[in-house]
Amino acid sequence: METARKQQLDELCRRFRPALLAYFLRRVPSPAEAEDLAHDVFLRLAGVPLEQLRSADAFIFHVAANLLKDRARRWKIRGDYAATQVGAVDAIELESHVLDPERIEVARRSVAALVARLMELPKRTREIFILYRIENVARRNIAQAYGLSLSTVEKEVARATAYLMLHREYPQ
Repeated sequence: METARKQQLDELCRRFRPALLAYFLRRVPSPAEAEDLAHDVFLRLAGVPLEQLRSADAFIFHVAANLLKDRARRWKIRGDYAATQVGAVDAIELESHVLDPERIEVARRSVAALVARLMELPKRTREIFILYRIENVARRNIAQAYGLSLSTVEKEVARATAYLMLHREYPQ
């Protein structure tokens, strides 16, 4: 039963992902954000009993529209908060310059820690992650180059992301 559900979800993902990405790309500024929103749609779809859906496409795009509304609300709240904090932000900016040596050193340590964690990943996982997240190579192209399925590439990116998030270091 579980494999049938997974197959249904995979089929819905293959069928609707391009349209969903196009939908989000027209409404958000970055392809990465569009990818994240599309991923969120399919996560929500995975939590719904598929046999109870009357129309998968209506559900998918209803969820997509709601995610965009939530995103707009968050940005509005952040903007409102930032507007009330302008005086405080100006004072902080006067105290800490962008080229402050301490900030530069903290950033260097953070990048060095990230590189060290990347080097701990298996070679193929690391290469796929770098190609996708840093070089912005499409997953389909990565899959073709490595002779892998698109699903395997997605799993490798997820594995690397989870590992990096689990082992992230915070500047001190």
